[in-house]
Amino acid sequence: MSQTPASPPQDEELRAQLETLLFITDHPLSLDELRKLTKVRDAARLGALVGEIRRKLEDQQSALQVLEIAGGFQMATRPAHGELVRKLFAERMTMRLSTAAHETLAIIAYKQPLTRAEIEDIRGVEVIAALETLLEKRLIKVVGRKESVGRPLLYGTTADFMRHFGLRSLEDLPPIDEFQPAEAPAPAAAAAAPAPSGPIWPSDEPAPPAEDKAGE
Repeated sequence: MSQTPASPPQDEELRAQLETLLFITDHPLSLDELRKLTKVRDAARLGALVGEIRRKLEDQQSALQVLEIAGGFQMATRPAHGELVRKLFAERMTMRLSTAAHETLAIIAYKQPLTRAEIEDIRGVEVIAALETLLEKRLIKVVGRKESVGRPLLYGTTADFMRHFGLRSLEDLPPIDEFQPAEAPAPAAAAAAPAPSGPIWPSDEPAPPAEDKAGE
């Protein structure tokens, strides 16, 4: 005896399902993933309900919000309450990168896909250690091999990279021509200036100065 197919969920039930998924997920969920999880094929309907959830949270002035980020949707706290979250998850949320790793990541973000040799040609130093760090932190990944002698690995950014920097897609990166090289400080000022450093996620304490060594 064949079973009667389950009827599609009503909007109220489906909205509750989506709200649950967006709250509990540890990574942004695309509409395609939401379709598979809810077994609802109508992506437009799912997108509209996600929009309703977002507006409801805004109207209620909730501490939570729905972000469209890294090609999907995810519920998150608002920046106004970031200090509390940082105190609770200080060690887990802090990501510190050396200047070398930051520069390497920026080159990959704007020039991807490219090989290690191409990155080193731009930076002028070896980047083996910087690549290892970025791979370990899942900010970059191997995206293929270049069709040239030796077929070297090609590197590109990951969804985690977009999530960390709050980007919906790579098109949200600031135009590279907006960046201007900083003017060189006077010798006395340069000697007194601290070494550059910069965690992607803010932390309760400043990051220690990072030495920019070749290959770091």
